[in-house]
Amino acid sequence: MTEHLPAEVELELKRRLGQRSASALEKHLGLSTVGELLNYFPRRYLKRGELTSIAELPLDENVTLVARVVSCTTRRMRARKGILTDVVVSDDSVRGLNQVHLTFFNAYRADKELLPGTLAMFAGKVTTYQRQLTLTNPDYVLLEDETGFDAVEARRPVPLYPATAKLSSWRIKAAVEALLDVVDFSRIEDPVPADIAIRDRLYSLEDAYQQIHRPQDLESVAKAQERFRYQEALILQTALARRRAQAAAEEATARPHRRAGLLERFDASLPFTLTGGQQEVGATIAAELAENHPMNRLLQGEVGSGKTLVALRAMLQVIDAGGQAVLMAPTEVLAGQHYESIRRMLGPLAEGGMLGGDENGTRVVLLTGSVVGSARRSVLRDINSNEAGIVIGTHALLSKEVEYYDLGLIVVDEQHRFGVEQRDQLRAQAIKPPHLLVMTATPIPRTVAMTVFGDLETSVLRELPAGRAPIRTHLVGLVENPGWADRIWARAREEVDAGRQVYVVCPKIGDDEGEDPASFEPTADAGEESRPLASVQRMAEFLAELPVLSGVRIGVLHGRLDSAEKNATMAAFTEGRLDLLVSTTVIEVGVDVPNATMMVILDADRFGISQLHQLRGRVGRGSLLGTCLLVTSLEPGHPSRERLQAVEATTDGFRLAQDDLKLRREGDILGSSQSGGKSTLKLLRVIKDEAVIEHARKDAAAIIEHDAQLGDYPELADAIEQYLNPEKEAFLERG
Repeated sequence: MTEHLPAEVELELKRRLGQRSASALEKHLGLSTVGELLNYFPRRYLKRGELTSIAELPLDENVTLVARVVSCTTRRMRARKGILTDVVVSDDSVRGLNQVHLTFFNAYRADKELLPGTLAMFAGKVTTYQRQLTLTNPDYVLLEDETGFDAVEARRPVPLYPATAKLSSWRIKAAVEALLDVVDFSRIEDPVPADIAIRDRLYSLEDAYQQIHRPQDLESVAKAQERFRYQEALILQTALARRRAQAAAEEATARPHRRAGLLERFDASLPFTLTGGQQEVGATIAAELAENHPMNRLLQGEVGSGKTLVALRAMLQVIDAGGQAVLMAPTEVLAGQHYESIRRMLGPLAEGGMLGGDENGTRVVLLTGSVVGSARRSVLRDINSNEAGIVIGTHALLSKEVEYYDLGLIVVDEQHRFGVEQRDQLRAQAIKPPHLLVMTATPIPRTVAMTVFGDLETSVLRELPAGRAPIRTHLVGLVENPGWADRIWARAREEVDAGRQVYVVCPKIGDDEGEDPASFEPTADAGEESRPLASVQRMAEFLAELPVLSGVRIGVLHGRLDSAEKNATMAAFTEGRLDLLVSTTVIEVGVDVPNATMMVILDADRFGISQLHQLRGRVGRGSLLGTCLLVTSLEPGHPSRERLQAVEATTDGFRLAQDDLKLRREGDILGSSQSGGKSTLKLLRVIKDEAVIEHARKDAAAIIEHDAQLGDYPELADAIEQYLNPEKEAFLERG
């Protein structure tokens, strides 16, 4: 038996390019294998002779630009030895406009090479000096004019790669081209099945790599990108389809609906009629709970659409069938809110066997880190003996001391706050794989749901219950309207005098600390960090001294308070013993105080769209009209105000989710990063490529239906293992 050779893509670059080039690529780009460099795709392409638009250059970023030299002058420096070369380059627009000034220190080569009329490619960081765009000591390479190429070469686009200050685009290009000349493409496995490639007329893998890195023309680039987008989508969707198949093959305990049980008695006690959406989703969940394989469903819905009621009805069906239900929440505040809300909804049905309770009812218990001593032992006994049919808690539910009698349903609220290993840890405490219901109040665009939560079936609640008041949202720009600063607090006083309550949300806890790490969603633009932000501590002190709020009862809530203090503060606000609550975003989800009708979000530009939508949903939860003020000190026209304008314009969470995705540049769809920056996805974009994702999803379903173990598709199976390393593949299960 011959020794198995390593796959070509796994070969170290130094074996193909030599130590010097390989070291530079690994040090500056983190690329160490043939496959990693092959998949380091150009950011964009220039036509031969096309100059970069200088007007569009971003400040304080490393750029690569093609420009023509206008002038070059050299002089001796006065303060120190050596020469200073000043070069002015232009994009050939109107003379005197769109120029960049290049400064070279002791650059004798630049003095001789960068003569007027010379075409060159420059790389460096764009800054300003004396109101002029400047590059200091930029790296550069001379380019020939179009007359220097033959007809074929003149049509070839120039690839531009994401570069660093130490490694320019053309050095990366040279390394890639050297690699393309020596790599053995016959040893690179193609994850796209041959019949699909033929059907869709996709480039071969070799042609795709050649044309994406050194294309004949822009049409070839588009075809290569099309191939790699589909390949990415197929790998992702096959991984998800395989997970769905694995879940369907698991054996669970069926929990069918039982007549005259807790669920029917609860339904009969409701003083209102379920919305059409609640009835439809409830019927779907009921049918899946009755199956003998695990339900895996994502329930997403608008803020206040009644997801908890849907989940509670599912819990009661499981209890009627002899099982227990667990609701896991990310914070003690939210867990406590769920506990009180569910007990309130169930009434005597939540006090089975207790004085004044329903003798055929169940019990609801709360387990968090702050439940200790005899109270904790009592809760653990109720869970183990099945006295408690509904168990609500935080990460404390994962403790080894918690032993369930028969765990039949796990409800996870706001799953994005939990790691997949925590959910699996809870699943492992059941006799058989339990049913799973994931709830999120953050609407997820369809393309993201297909890509990230594709192993879950999805239900959506859009309809709000009858009687729910609308929420009015206003952007309060203090730069253009400084007088509104006082009017905000006068308006808050009016709400309090009318017997209602107010939230004031700040982005950080204290002046000596950063944003609340447990709740802050970083979306600030570069350079804004020095701007002073409203803090909970300083704002509470300020409001307490404000004459217009004299006599108003003010409370403080944030993530660094101990559990007992947080719970006591939230209880006081819920019961109306506080009029105004100054808080970080710990009140973002689940907090339900119908009497709270106004929210003031200070430095609102520091939060993302989805977070602002969640916060806003804490008011207008009863029949009283809700008001949300988005306060900002940014200048009109600042890019960060786009988010505020989007939230002001609509309360449609699904539309906002789409806007959010566009503004946040998708972030790392597979990883834990929630905003902006580098994406794990190479070319696939979940906003633009819905058709590609849908196409790949159908193909993946057919592949898994034919061969769930992928035995007939070893190349695709290997690609899943390589592309989705264990950490990222597990993250696909985060729902």
